[in-house]
Amino acid sequence: MEKPTSLIIIFGATGDLAKRKLFPSLFHLYRKGKIGNKFAVIGVARRPWSQEQFQQHVQDSVLTSLGQAEDIESFVQHFYYQSIDVTDSSSYVQLNELANKLDVQYDLNGNRIFYLAMAPEFFGTITEHLKADGLTATNGFKRLVIEKPFGHDLESAKQLNNQIREVFSEDEIYRIDHYLGKEMVQNIEVIRFANALFEPLWNNRFISNIQITSSEVLGVEERGRYYDKSGALRDMVQNHMLQMVALLAMEPPIRLTTDEIRSEKVKVLRALRPIKGEDVHRYFVRGQYGPGAIRNEMVPGYRQEANVDPESNTETFVAGKLMIDNFRWAGVPFYIRTGKRMSAKSTKIVIQFKDIPMNLYYKMDQPLSPNLLVIHIQPEEGITLHLNAKKAGQNMETTPVKLDFANNSIDGMNTPEAYEKLLYDCMRGDATNFTHWDEVALSWSFVDEISKVWESTREEKFPNYAAGTMGPKAADELLAKDGFHWWPVSDFEVQSK
Repeated sequence: MEKPTSLIIIFGATGDLAKRKLFPSLFHLYRKGKIGNKFAVIGVARRPWSQEQFQQHVQDSVLTSLGQAEDIESFVQHFYYQSIDVTDSSSYVQLNELANKLDVQYDLNGNRIFYLAMAPEFFGTITEHLKADGLTATNGFKRLVIEKPFGHDLESAKQLNNQIREVFSEDEIYRIDHYLGKEMVQNIEVIRFANALFEPLWNNRFISNIQITSSEVLGVEERGRYYDKSGALRDMVQNHMLQMVALLAMEPPIRLTTDEIRSEKVKVLRALRPIKGEDVHRYFVRGQYGPGAIRNEMVPGYRQEANVDPESNTETFVAGKLMIDNFRWAGVPFYIRTGKRMSAKSTKIVIQFKDIPMNLYYKMDQPLSPNLLVIHIQPEEGITLHLNAKKAGQNMETTPVKLDFANNSIDGMNTPEAYEKLLYDCMRGDATNFTHWDEVALSWSFVDEISKVWESTREEKFPNYAAGTMGPKAADELLAKDGFHWWPVSDFEVQSK
């Protein structure tokens, strides 16, 4: 396969995202031979660094991530630095001069990727300058990579999209949702569509409910100022959680192309039952963590975190019941929950199959365990199938058994970092695992109705769960009303208090 060739211009190159994710991911691609020597990277930021400082920064980033790295010297020689003011046209003129020089030096055919790894308020400004100051006037392809959040609500997302579409067409815009780069999220399609064991059962006749949990042990850390204006609903549900719901619920695409897969995901988001007004309190639960213990160490509550309003009404936890009103999923609840300062770090999907019509092995003191398909996304990656089998001995008693597949045990190393996959996809022009505008718009329109209710009513019970637990009691009651319960995500899980 021909190796992709392009100039990558990273805005925000001195920031945390570039240091922790982008530089190590590019190095992985370089070491694996997926990108050859026909690539160059221009780091763009406000700091008045020299090229040598920037190259040392890139090298330190890779070594911190990997511990040691062969070929690091030749790798960093592909990195250049330009200090700019993103609002000043003269800075872009200088940047374009450097870009044109590197295009010739590395034989890049005019291919350019603009990666915006910085504050969202600059997205529109930067894209307008890219066109006005000549950086998009190239003979090769031009692509824009944007980190979340894409807007703060539907209206702001529309405004941002309109600005960007003045410069880039929809097929040139790559909106990153790093969950879509994770190995096991991408594996959802394969599990469903490549196995006769599952696809015939993947509907409301055989599935009773689906649960998606994404829990974090960490608090807001240094993101307090951003998070207090965002909250878990906008930070996690609008993008990551709804994307996983769409992948789980979509119809089989006609073929595995970007347009066909995106089309099926959009149909799911269109079929989501709108949750409005008083229904929000019936279908959704919000929480905010208070002080508590994480691994026997006391941690502060959300309101005591840096840059957080001491009387904040922002949710750090969301649990919800989603209904998809189409032929396949009518009547099947999709339960989602996500939160900070919970008892375990885990992203996991549990598909619970319906009980068999007649249980020949039923005992009052030992009900038959349901069949479960568990997709482990992080930190472990793999699949577990929960079945029932005969317990050893003379009696015909049953016992639950688990069939496990773990991705990271195959070759003794972790699967590729999500950003590595997504960067490579972008360089190859594969937008399948990036978010289309239609998905963004439908997600915001769904979430905005919930935000409207929560922002207009102050939650007097905050904080309503202790750090180190799995969220407020109301999240358990949400499922109990339907006769279900949350399946544990790890051995460390502590039930709500």
